[in-house]
Amino acid sequence: MRVAVVGAGTIGAGWAALFLARGMEVAVSDPDPAAEASLRGFVERAWPVMERLGLMPGADPGRLRFHADPRDAAEGAAFVQENAPERLDVKRQVYAQLEEVIAPGTIVASSTSGLVMSSLQEGTRHPERFAIGHPFNPPHIIPLVEVVGGRATSEETIRRLMAFYAALGKRPIRLRKEVPGHLANRLQAALWREAVHAVESGLASVEDVDTAIAEGPGLRWALMGPNMIFALAGGAGGMSHFLDHIGPAMEGWWADLGQPRLTPELRERLIAGSRDELAGRTIPALSADRDRMLLALLEMLRRERAQTDHEEGGQP
Repeated sequence: MRVAVVGAGTIGAGWAALFLARGMEVAVSDPDPAAEASLRGFVERAWPVMERLGLMPGADPGRLRFHADPRDAAEGAAFVQENAPERLDVKRQVYAQLEEVIAPGTIVASSTSGLVMSSLQEGTRHPERFAIGHPFNPPHIIPLVEVVGGRATSEETIRRLMAFYAALGKRPIRLRKEVPGHLANRLQAALWREAVHAVESGLASVEDVDTAIAEGPGLRWALMGPNMIFALAGGAGGMSHFLDHIGPAMEGWWADLGQPRLTPELRERLIAGSRDELAGRTIPALSADRDRMLLALLEMLRRERAQTDHEEGGQP
């Protein structure tokens, strides 16, 4: 199968590495003259990770081709993952170029994190084949993909897109309505709002806020979502007991959550606090540490879930 990746930044490069690891032929486009070297370097560094996650037959980093023009990359592709800059006019221009060459049945999925498909697909000749397939960074490691259709996206496109991502080993979820930021980023934004308020109000330092999550609820969130965690907190009574006993207090906390604004002073406090927490580490080094630990976590979760499935499957 041949796929196209439009845009070779961090997200596009991650998609390219994943598609290659799944045995596909990958054509990537980007107008930046330096993009090809950066892309090939990314794939080379990511390949040991892809080997640990599991390669499909035919997987070969050499099956990567690069083009400056998105039409050259997309011609003959069965699927296109678009990662152009987060600008409505730029993406619409790319879509017009893609429709010059792609086959009628080719799906175009956008990695946009903030735009909505109903706006993006305006003016396209076949809007029914455009949808959002928003990954989580780094996309070659994190399983989540948010699938969102626009007003003109067909149900067939959504069905095929969900199946395609699942076949890649992803965990796609379908969102039933369009909102800026989709779902996961809005959940992150809600948490970060209170994290920023904690710094602004003097409740905690930037580092202590991060520790409160990484060494506390963040460990549980790697295993299950907040609804199941709170169902567990309800004991034998589950969510019903939790809502009866903790729900009123939780509503009180909601009412007391902060509404910070990123003033110049607050920005400086966040920047300085993050710099202190880095303690001399570079961002590339931190990124490498994150990917290494993510990989170990995913491998552990895969083993544990397989063991759970085996034990539950063997019960009478």
